[in-house]
Amino acid sequence: MKIGFIGLGNVGGKLSGSLLRNGVELYVRDLNADLVNDFVARGAKTVSSNKELMKTCDAVITCLPSPAASAMVMESDDGLLAGMAPGKIWMEMSTTDQTEVTRLGAKVAEKGGQAVDCPVSGGCHRADTGNIAIFAGCTRETFETIFPLLQKMGRRLLHTGELGSASVLKVVTNYLATANLLSCAEALTTCKAAGMDLGTAYEAIKISSGTSFVHETESQVILNGSRDISFTMDLVAKDIGLFQDIADRHNVPLEISPLLIEMFADGIERFGPREWSPNIIKRLEEATGLSITAPGFPAEMADDEPEETGYEVIPLSRQV
Repeated sequence: MKIGFIGLGNVGGKLSGSLLRNGVELYVRDLNADLVNDFVARGAKTVSSNKELMKTCDAVITCLPSPAASAMVMESDDGLLAGMAPGKIWMEMSTTDQTEVTRLGAKVAEKGGQAVDCPVSGGCHRADTGNIAIFAGCTRETFETIFPLLQKMGRRLLHTGELGSASVLKVVTNYLATANLLSCAEALTTCKAAGMDLGTAYEAIKISSGTSFVHETESQVILNGSRDISFTMDLVAKDIGLFQDIADRHNVPLEISPLLIEMFADGIERFGPREWSPNIIKRLEEATGLSITAPGFPAEMADDEPEETGYEVIPLSRQV
C-alpha cells in the first residue's frame, strides 16, 4: 500500500517515522517544508497538493492540531475529498470532535471511500517507538484492512466500534490525564510544603495505590524542571473542551470538568498557549513561592520498551 501522511509535528512526525522505519512506501505533506525535506531525505516522497496525495495513495492519514485544520485539509478545493475515490481510505489520527469526524466521514462515503478515526494515546515517547495505543472507529471490514498498517505504528490496537467512537474515547482519556496531571501537581506541591523530600515522595506515590501513567511520566519532567512532555496548554484546553462538549450534548451535569477548563484557561492567560502543559504547576509555585523540582529526574521521557508488532486488544465484553 502507498500511504500518505499529513502533519509531521510532535505526534505525527513520530507515527510517520514508524511507518518509514518499517518499510512503508510513504508520501508526506506539512506546512513546514523543513519537516517534509527531512522525511524525503530519509526515503519518503512528497507531492504538490493534498488532492494529488489522495489520488496517489491507497490511504491517507491526517494528524493535525484541531478539527478546523482537518476540515481545511479535507474540504479545500485541492483537498483530500477532491482526490477521494472508491476503495481509498482516510484515517484521522488527530484528536477531534465526534460530530466533525462523522460529518467528514459521510463525505468520504459519498465518494466511495472509507473513513476511520484512529487517535493515539500513551505519550509522544511511545509514538516514537511504535509502542503507543491506537483506537480505531470504523467498520470491522475496514479495521481488518488497515490492521497491518496500525501494527507498524502502535502496540495495543482497539477497534472501538463505528466511526466517531474512537474520538469520544480519546477525548475521555485525555480528560482523565488532565485531571490526573492537576492532582499530581497539587500532591507534589503539598509534599514540598510539608517538608517532604520530593524524590522520596515521587517513589512513595509510584509504589502505592496513588500511582498512574501520568505520575510516572509527567511528574518526572515536572520534578526535572523542564516540564517538556511535548504537549502544550492550548492542546489540553482543546481536548478538555471537546470532552465537556460531549457531556453537554448528553446532558451530563459534570462538576470537575468545568474546573479543569477554568484552571487551564488561567494557565494559558498567565504563561501562554504554547507553554508545556505540565507547567500548569507554575500556578501553585507562584502561589506558594516553592520550587517543585528535585535532582535525578529526566528532562524528557524516553520509551525503554523494545518495539514490538502491534496486537488487537479484545474487550472482556466480547470474550464471553
